[in-house]
Amino acid sequence: MRNEEVSNQKAERETPFPPSTSSPLHLLRAFLIRDFYTETSYRFAFLVGIGGILFRAFIFYFLAQLIGDSAAPLLADYNGDYFAFVLIGIALGGYFGVGLSGFARALRNAQTTGTLEALLMTPVPVPLVIVGSAAWSYVYTTFRVLIYLLAGVLLLGLDLSGANVPAALLILLLSIVAFASIGILAASVIMVIKRGDPVTALFGSLANLVGGVYYPIEVMPGWLQAIAKLLPITYALRGMRLALLTGALWAELAPDLLALLAFCLLLFPLSLFVFRAAVERARADGSLAQY
Repeated sequence: MRNEEVSNQKAERETPFPPSTSSPLHLLRAFLIRDFYTETSYRFAFLVGIGGILFRAFIFYFLAQLIGDSAAPLLADYNGDYFAFVLIGIALGGYFGVGLSGFARALRNAQTTGTLEALLMTPVPVPLVIVGSAAWSYVYTTFRVLIYLLAGVLLLGLDLSGANVPAALLILLLSIVAFASIGILAASVIMVIKRGDPVTALFGSLANLVGGVYYPIEVMPGWLQAIAKLLPITYALRGMRLALLTGALWAELAPDLLALLAFCLLLFPLSLFVFRAAVERARADGSLAQY
């Protein structure tokens, strides 16, 4: 019995992640705490970022006053309010931005600081490494979105009283998964070629151009509208605006919800498979820590 106890104690000391601390929630919490302290250690930059949110909200508010009722016919499906239209666009666009670049940025930082190889050598599953590396970015983006909406409602007259909140939350969840899948694919590119900034920059610019962030896609020529329909952000923005600004019912939102669900079912498993393959290739090449 004594020998068995000694063996168990030795095994516990040799286990990198004890069973009590290796649950996905615990590991995700560890990622969040690490990135929170890193981010808030630069307090001035953190406060300036919050001020920038308010500054941008006021810019679009006054731009909406300049446009006036001239845009109302094009925004009839969204109650004709350009300020509300564009505020939701830039708020949800933040999730697209962090989904597209958050994973790639976290991977790049891990490469340059020399922590990537050590992290991927731990028993932490690769999907959890992917999610955890960008978890703080999503938390901070959610904080930014809340500031946008609160500033709009409390200071600038944004009316969300008739919003279909459950539908909006479901659209947000599906959007995050779809956007993150594209970001994981971008991180896979960085894993292999060690440079993915041009790819993410090009895709981000394309989404801002044709996705309907700043204007309805109906103002674009037909061939650009066709490209817009290939991007998940198009359906996310339309569904979110209908849910928040018009209180659209589930039946009205069904086409956008189904499109986002299709993107999730197609892209998320594919992105995890591609990222795992990219990691294995980098391990085989011995280039996991190179950048």
